[in-house]
Amino acid sequence: MNKYKYLLKNIGLLTLSNFATKFLGFFLVPLYTNILTTTEYGTYDIFNTTIGVLLPILTLNIQEAVMRFSIDRKYNRKAIVTIASKYLILSNLIVLVGLLINNSFGISAIIKQYSIYFFLMFLCQSVSGMITMYVRGIDRIADLSVSSLLASIITILLNVYFLVVLQWGLAGYFLANIIGPIIQSIYLILRSNIIRDFNMKNPYKKEKKEMMDYSRPLIANSIAWWINNASDRYIVIFFCGLAENGIYSVASKIPSILNIFQSIFNQAWTLSAVKDFDSEDKHGFFSNTYKAYNCMLVIVCSGIIVFDKVIAKFLYAKDFFVAWRYVPWLTIAILFGAMSGYIGGFFAAVKDSKTFAKSTIYGAVTNLILNLIFTPYMGALGAAIATAISYFEVWAFRYWHSKKFIKIRINISRDLLSYILLIIQSVIILLDTRSIQLYLIEISIFVIIMILYSKDLILLFNKGGKIVFRKEKQNE
Repeated sequence: MNKYKYLLKNIGLLTLSNFATKFLGFFLVPLYTNILTTTEYGTYDIFNTTIGVLLPILTLNIQEAVMRFSIDRKYNRKAIVTIASKYLILSNLIVLVGLLINNSFGISAIIKQYSIYFFLMFLCQSVSGMITMYVRGIDRIADLSVSSLLASIITILLNVYFLVVLQWGLAGYFLANIIGPIIQSIYLILRSNIIRDFNMKNPYKKEKKEMMDYSRPLIANSIAWWINNASDRYIVIFFCGLAENGIYSVASKIPSILNIFQSIFNQAWTLSAVKDFDSEDKHGFFSNTYKAYNCMLVIVCSGIIVFDKVIAKFLYAKDFFVAWRYVPWLTIAILFGAMSGYIGGFFAAVKDSKTFAKSTIYGAVTNLILNLIFTPYMGALGAAIATAISYFEVWAFRYWHSKKFIKIRINISRDLLSYILLIIQSVIILLDTRSIQLYLIEISIFVIIMILYSKDLILLFNKGGKIVFRKEKQNE
């Protein structure tokens, strides 16, 4: 299959599922901010954040190995499923024991109060993570898309029912976001017949060693990503309080517009990067996709910054409105996170998980240091700026080190200029949001960015148009 066609097919299927997951969920933000208090939203966010760091540690990041090894057909699928399942069961037992100890000694009152939800969140996220990675690896993208769509619809309906009709508050919000992924996992288990691949009697020592050699460096990578993504939440809570963390976490909902594009693309891209890897990039596939991807992300990022306050007035109710101040920097962070993920596909293709992890660790250290410096003086805004800087560092490190694996031809000077323009936009919007002159400057910068990427836009539409035209011609 044509490389572009394969990539676009997967993007199309994943768009179907992510549209409901991200886009429809985006419009439920006014519901959450009207019904939940800033403290309640901050509580859910810190639970979700804590589980995010526990998952790669307790499961030894086995889900990453599941996807990478299931892509390669020379590996035994029964071995992959069995090895992953053993780590999955063990990790959930550890969490259960930890919660029982906490309930007995009262180490954390908030975790004790919601311990059942904490365990169910960990269970559904660990199971869902392993199964979705496996389904992606065996190229069952259509099943994954349908399952995501189903889970999204159920989650959204249950959120409305539990929060509006039953008025269960935070408990209802927990339940709705637990049941959806569980339904998705059940659907994928039935569709992929994953149960038939269980064989607990066979130790699969050879496969286990290879999977562990790949996944162990990625434990540090996942923890470092967690630090980049989530450590600022704890620092914001420490210096500013739980309510401010609720505001800071809801600020990520506007950048999630950009996150929709990057999550869809990166899921499809990893499959293409491994399947069609070419170190010389003879046909320009990797260079063209990089340029098109970066072009779209920069333009959308600039547009989000321009309309930040307008979108915030629609989304953020009551005390949450001030979250607009953090949006530009968090959006820039997603841009660099997305481009880092793109380049990360090259490291996955050559199985260099060590360099991949090293880049993220450096970014995490920078993030922690800058968070501790900026947050006491600038509040949550300092945390957002620190996150953007650390993601830029990860992208720069990966871009530089990827050169030994692949030759991609891009206009790096133009890209760096566009990134500087995004920073200027982010500073301007904080100066005086009521000034028409400054708003006109914001729009002018957006137009300049469009002009800078005019050639890439033409390339993007030409490539996409040719593939669609060929498809229509074949169907005639």
